[in-house]
Amino acid sequence: MLRTLDQPRRLPSEIDLALLWSTLVLLVIGMVMVYSASMATAEAARQTGNQSSYFLIRHGVFLIVALVAAGMAFQVSMATWQRWSPWLFVIGFVLLALVLIPGIGREVNGARRWLSLGLVNLQPSELMKLFAVFYAADYTARKMPYMHDLKKAFLPLASAMVAVGVLLLKEPDFGAFVVIISIAMAILFLGGMRARLFVILIVVLAVAFAALIIISPYRRDRIFGFMDPWADAFGRGYQLSHALIAFGRGELFGVGLGASVEKLFYLPEAHTDFLLAVIAEELGFVGVLVVILLFSLLIQRAFAIGRQAVALERFYSALVAQGVGVWLGVQAFINMGVNMGVLPTKGLTLPLMSFGGSGILANCIALAVLLRIDWENRQLMRGAKL
Repeated sequence: MLRTLDQPRRLPSEIDLALLWSTLVLLVIGMVMVYSASMATAEAARQTGNQSSYFLIRHGVFLIVALVAAGMAFQVSMATWQRWSPWLFVIGFVLLALVLIPGIGREVNGARRWLSLGLVNLQPSELMKLFAVFYAADYTARKMPYMHDLKKAFLPLASAMVAVGVLLLKEPDFGAFVVIISIAMAILFLGGMRARLFVILIVVLAVAFAALIIISPYRRDRIFGFMDPWADAFGRGYQLSHALIAFGRGELFGVGLGASVEKLFYLPEAHTDFLLAVIAEELGFVGVLVVILLFSLLIQRAFAIGRQAVALERFYSALVAQGVGVWLGVQAFINMGVNMGVLPTKGLTLPLMSFGGSGILANCIALAVLLRIDWENRQLMRGAKL
């Protein structure tokens, strides 16, 4: 009797080991480096109880919850994810709206991006990235016959993403907006949108992003600080200048694990947005190269799994797999670019590695879904039926 796809076997030979191990290694390196980057500030802060392991413990708890959630997500068939895609997108939209309501949304450093759940905070924009992958993949799979038609193929999805963008910009969370738009556009392109139309839309988006930067004083300051961080090293160029100092100190092999100077109250958000700078200082060029190679392997496997799904005519699964690859690739690229001074400073964490429960949760669920797609591909090739 043929097994069905609702009864997954967890044999190592039935999943992509390269994807699994690259994910686990990134999670482990992230946990070690979060502890290294945060121990000094945690020990000195009253709100952490002066416990050097405060962020390590919380990150460990987040990681356990995320892995349990990932295990549960792996049990869900892709047909079920597709049925729930529109509803998940609606749930994400409602959560983003709740964040903006005074008394419900929590404000930190001038940004209102979190919902308080008692002991922890939920950041809906992180979950919305995952929901955007599901929704855009479902939408594109249904609209494939109309990919040549701007009105039928692009405008409905664009309207939904603009609505999400309005909420994100009110938080404000420009970085999440860029990532979600990148996901939607990439999935449309992978779904068969004409190259000429895609190029026109990219130009329009570039102009729109430039306008958003010009009309926003704090975004303009970030651009100027990025262009010459040393002109105002104690002001708008403070974060980038210290990140560059960390990279310079690390040289080839780093100053040694735990020996970073920049994490000692010089580099802000060392355990979140600027974790790569601490890795560069402590583990050097070699450490940064290992992280880049692991992300490259993970993204390559995502696209390979997507291509296999296309060969099996599983177009929704293919778009989800490649959408996850685009999401993690774009976000990792932006974070690394910011840390290295290649891109303007932007508040995006390094996927799978930076401190933050919502981000770790969304990333782990996304990769569990990716493993599920690969598992279903392998079962179909073995003769199992849907």
